[in-house]
Amino acid sequence: MLDDAPYTPRLKALYKDVARAALKEEFSYKNDMQIPRLDKIVLNIGCGSAAVRDSKKAKSAQADLTAIAGQQAVINRAKKSIANFRVREDMPLGTKVTLRGDRMYEFLDRLITVAMPRVRDFRGVAVKSFDGRGNYALGLKEHIVFPEINFDKVDEIWGMDIVICTTAHTDAEGKALLKQFNMPFNS
Repeated sequence: MLDDAPYTPRLKALYKDVARAALKEEFSYKNDMQIPRLDKIVLNIGCGSAAVRDSKKAKSAQADLTAIAGQQAVINRAKKSIANFRVREDMPLGTKVTLRGDRMYEFLDRLITVAMPRVRDFRGVAVKSFDGRGNYALGLKEHIVFPEINFDKVDEIWGMDIVICTTAHTDAEGKALLKQFNMPFNS
């Protein structure tokens, strides 16, 4: 017998069932629309000088980021030429992808439960990385901590920026939201 119910990501169900009520009680919101929620997650890999030497490096980074995100990544290109850095206009320099909806919740779940524990000497993420408006940014030194990446086929290890955008208005609200998702803050 097939189950006709659509699949709901684990963190999305956690948000609907537990986190919303906890946040509403903690911050005494009068309206359910005031409760902070995840808006999007932006992933970015900057290839830097490797892309200047070899333009195929950006394609490699794009393939890796596409595998990690489960969604096609786009290549970032230089807007103008900078002679000192040997960068010409329209040269590929990195790659990015924006996740929303179910893919966003799935990625956050994999980040917290699988990737972060695989980081060497991991002691939690910094609390001070909020931007003042409830958004959180973190960086990974190695993209190979994700299980989608095969160590043997990696030609270069990339650093990665992850920005978690929320609808929270303050850092305290954003931190409380991410704590509901079991984000491992170090203090």
